[in-house]
Amino acid sequence: MKNKLTLEDIKSVIVKAEYHRLTDKLTTCVLTLKNGYTVTGESACVDSSNYVKEIGEKIAYDNAVSKVWTLEGYLLQQKLFENQNS
Repeated sequence: MKNKLTLEDIKSVIVKAEYHRLTDKLTTCVLTLKNGYTVTGESACVDSSNYVKEIGEKIAYDNAVSKVWTLEGYLLQQKLFENQNS
């Protein structure tokens, strides 16, 4: 059993990314995973005149992916633990 995750592992569990601009400064990204679970990421700027859609979406996506990485890391750790103790 492998003992580390790669970015490809993380991206392989993501089936959909949706972006929403909630205010003139705030963008959210909602990632839907293979099992139906959703994870969100956010980005915000201080001044709305500095808002750039592509940058806001990339930062929100990266923040959501970071959360998926944490979840997948926990899942892998649990699998390794169960494998060692079975």
